Amino acid sequence: MSLEWRARSSSLSSSVSRSVSSSLAWSNPLAWWWALLTMISGANIAAWFLMYRQFHEQPTGSLGSTSGIGLMLLLSAGYVFGCAFRSFLPRADVQRICLFDTWLSSVVVGRSVATVAEICFAAQWAIILRQLGTMTGADTTLNAASVIVPLIIIAECFSWYAVLTTNYLGNAIENSIWAVAFFFVGTGLCRLLPEFDGAVRVVLAIAIIGIAGYLAFLMTVDVPMYLRRWRAGLAGGSKLLGPLEGLRDVSTRWVVTHDLAEWKDEIAWMSLYFSAAVWASLALCVLYSLEDHLPHYRTEVTVASSPPGAFAVASGGVLFLPPVRPGARHPGTAAPSVVLDQ
Repeated sequence: MSLEWRARSSSLSSSVSRSVSSSLAWSNPLAWWWALLTMISGANIAAWFLMYRQFHEQPTGSLGSTSGIGLMLLLSAGYVFGCAFRSFLPRADVQRICLFDTWLSSVVVGRSVATVAEICFAAQWAIILRQLGTMTGADTTLNAASVIVPLIIIAECFSWYAVLTTNYLGNAIENSIWAVAFFFVGTGLCRLLPEFDGAVRVVLAIAIIGIAGYLAFLMTVDVPMYLRRWRAGLAGGSKLLGPLEGLRDVSTRWVVTHDLAEWKDEIAWMSLYFSAAVWASLALCVLYSLEDHLPHYRTEVTVASSPPGAFAVASGGVLFLPPVRPGARHPGTAAPSVVLDQ
């Protein structure tokens, strides 16, 4: 399929003609923003490769699960590299604007990459919540794990609807669903706070604070922005595209503009999305790899109240089992808890 660049006959046309005629100059603030995104993405890719090398050099059995960490790394790669691609070639989907005149800046390419990346990110959260919920027997956390991926898939459907039809209401619904999904994630993490002490509780608290900030941003900045655009479109009598017409449009039209006014509403969310959210993806891999060490940080009350045989985790040659009454032994063991010689 041949791809063509077509300028649109809107208020952007004059700025587009000026932008296309010259490269992105360093005197333009957008150049510095793009350079910052590029550097951050390069560092994120380097961090992923370092993490991959570190985890795959670990002796067998020293990680929570060799196959599990492999899956987490694969999902993280989908998100890290997907966000890097979108950082190198920024674009705003419904407006069809981009910084560089290449078919890789087409919305159909960028939105497809974003869809895969975001589902990978949601799957990472589901795996972590299931891991921690199973370890602690926290039903609230397990329920959150079961709903996040379906919710994000529904959100992606609304995103594609908005992109194809140019209806910003789809974006408002999409981001509202993201808010609901991460409200469930935050609730699941809050349920885990009394289950852990020390560094793990600190990490959970930081994650909860980060999610609270993300929800505040969605509800006070992102969703209202899309609703304003939707209302402005209704007031201006904007014509929506049909799905097939929209599919052709996103495949063949991208508008190069270096006008800061056209990008100012995109800069905040893109900057946070391509930095902090990617760091969260990398952190989830690290947390998953520490599965064998997490029982060390369980609170004494929750461990003591766990039923015999609730968990038994081998780490560093020590078999950790929940306490039992004097003279008794754990079901399924031939002798009392022992330290295994290496």
